[in-house]
Amino acid sequence: MNTPLAERIRPTKLSDYVSQLHLVGPNGTLTAQLESGMISSMIFWGPPGTGKTTLATIIAKESGRPFYTLSAVDSGVAAVREVIEKAKKSDSLFSTKNPILFIDEIHRFSKSQQDSLLGAVEKGWITLIGATTENPSFEVIPALLSRCQVYVLEPFNKEDLEALLERAIQEDRILSKKNITLRETDALIRVSSGDGRKLLNLLELIVLSETQEEIVITNDLVMQKIQNNTVRYDKAGEQHYDIASALIKSIRGSDPNAAVYWLARMIEGGEDVKFIARRLLILASEDIGNANPTALVLANNTFQAVNVIGYPESRIILSQCVIYLASSPKSNASYKAINAAQQKVKETGNLSVPLSIRNAPTKLMKELGYGQNYQYAHDYESNFVPHEFLPNELKGTSFYIPGNNPRENSIREYLKKLWKEKYDF
Repeated sequence: MNTPLAERIRPTKLSDYVSQLHLVGPNGTLTAQLESGMISSMIFWGPPGTGKTTLATIIAKESGRPFYTLSAVDSGVAAVREVIEKAKKSDSLFSTKNPILFIDEIHRFSKSQQDSLLGAVEKGWITLIGATTENPSFEVIPALLSRCQVYVLEPFNKEDLEALLERAIQEDRILSKKNITLRETDALIRVSSGDGRKLLNLLELIVLSETQEEIVITNDLVMQKIQNNTVRYDKAGEQHYDIASALIKSIRGSDPNAAVYWLARMIEGGEDVKFIARRLLILASEDIGNANPTALVLANNTFQAVNVIGYPESRIILSQCVIYLASSPKSNASYKAINAAQQKVKETGNLSVPLSIRNAPTKLMKELGYGQNYQYAHDYESNFVPHEFLPNELKGTSFYIPGNNPRENSIREYLKKLWKEKYDF
């Protein structure tokens, strides 16, 4: 019996499901669907080990629907059509409860494979539940995406992971027979990075490698066992996000040598070229931004190029981009600015647009003062005239603080020259 611990204690009913309360809590969206019996097609988007497969299985069981499952890794169009035909026959027996088709790693389906699902979803022959670790906006065709609700599953927090550990120790048919004391959990939780499956597999590895009668789980024991059982890069889970994180942090830390090493690890592990390029594109804006706007241009061109070329030649393009980004000056000022602005929106709600900068396409709007006293910048010297564009309640607020680098220092001086006291940074 080699069934992993994570599989042995997989929840079979919603009441045993840990985390994702925004979906399955008392007021959760999926809870309401199960209570009403109206299950819509949906896509679960979240990191590995957050319960996507488990949740799909529970939905099928608690709604009393036939359940079919496919893995996008080893299923072609023919397999999809075969399952749809089976589902159509089941549908004739369960007219009010159409079957559920669960597709794991749906982001790996080609356009033709996804196209083959459209008719069945639209006609209601199946209720589709897809699971993906990638952004559906990029990986799922628009026609299919428009027919599905997208639900985001978050990484487990510390309390969730500790609850999983306690449940495994108390309820698993193997671990419950052992004398296990969970003295420290920080190392297990840190290494698992919010991945419940990884956490449980690590726990099992540690417990089964111990020979003494009483097993005391400590941070030191965990790190010792992990170092002695190093696993290679696994693009389907395990070190997938750890090594991607190492790549990003190395670039952010301006170390091109480390960055190109972690890039090589991802390439040798068979990582999807688009996964790498997409993260470089995000980093170019988040961590470099206006310190070197060309970084975003190069990252975008890299993304376009590797989509056309593919491996093995894409490794050269990715290497050029990674080294350029790592060697570029850094600034997260734009990233911090949008975070601050969004937080202010959440705090203050829908503040009114100042009348002077409202659009006034009708006579009534003009009479109400829309657009009144607006000053057209190009009518003034240097194409600039001081004007307040923020809502009155936020007058004088600064969200963008230029970073300390040559290009943004130039931006700072330019803004200070224009705005004088307003931009006093």
